[in-house]
Amino acid sequence: DPRVKGWLLLENYTPTFIFSVLYLLIVWLGPKYMRNKQPFSCRGILVVYNLGLTLLSLYMFYELVTGVWEGGYNFFCQDTHSGGEADMKIIRVLWWYYFSKLIEFMDTFFFILRKNNHQITVLHVYHHATMLNIWWFVMNWVPCGHSYFGATLNSFIHVLMYSYYGLSAVPAMRPYLWWKKYITQGQLTQFVLTIFQTSCGVVWPCAFPQGWLYFQISYMISLIILFTNFYIQTYNKKASSRRKEYQNGSTATVNGYTSSFSSLENNVKQRKQRKD
Repeated sequence: DPRVKGWLLLENYTPTFIFSVLYLLIVWLGPKYMRNKQPFSCRGILVVYNLGLTLLSLYMFYELVTGVWEGGYNFFCQDTHSGGEADMKIIRVLWWYYFSKLIEFMDTFFFILRKNNHQITVLHVYHHATMLNIWWFVMNWVPCGHSYFGATLNSFIHVLMYSYYGLSAVPAMRPYLWWKKYITQGQLTQFVLTIFQTSCGVVWPCAFPQGWLYFQISYMISLIILFTNFYIQTYNKKASSRRKEYQNGSTATVNGYTSSFSSLENNVKQRKQRKD
């Protein structure tokens, strides 16, 4: 798209590719480097980092919503050249959205520095590594129009997510944070809504390229599969484990009561026998 010609990191794919390769190398080598080292706390910088991404996500969400409103965007299908000046507003915001995917590589680096390697999952690495690359291509070919929807929802979810992580970096706040499970539910809802809105562009087509719509649907399906697996592993299995522990505890109580009752019964029999 000639409207993004000369923009930072968009002129050539090489920097985005190099950043992605470096990210994967750090994911691979970082835990090996930290293996025999003490984990870093990073508490102060985590608060600042998450606060910064919360504010950036809030800014992007606001600008995208107002840009869509000003351009009179059609929910069912919106091409990339009919929104007038609003299209340029959307393009500028979506560049920040693309750039934020580079900043978010730090999520993984903090896991490595804090030795939280269990959080560096296939889902985590796949999502971070692919988003930067996908959005480089989006910004070069379809930087506005129907591309706005997924980014708008994701920006809203990230306001909730990064505010949660920022607060969780403060130990005194952790007992009051109860909505982590609902953030994952919100992410899954986001993917389903994005598939629905993207499918509208397939059913009621406009000048927006169809290939991008099919790609977006496919990518959202892959995220639904991975996030659903994560949700089951993280929340359903934990809940099942807690239920089993509770049941085992209840059984132990029942058994204890039964044993006591049996002992009492035996004592009564013994006293009766002595009386006889």
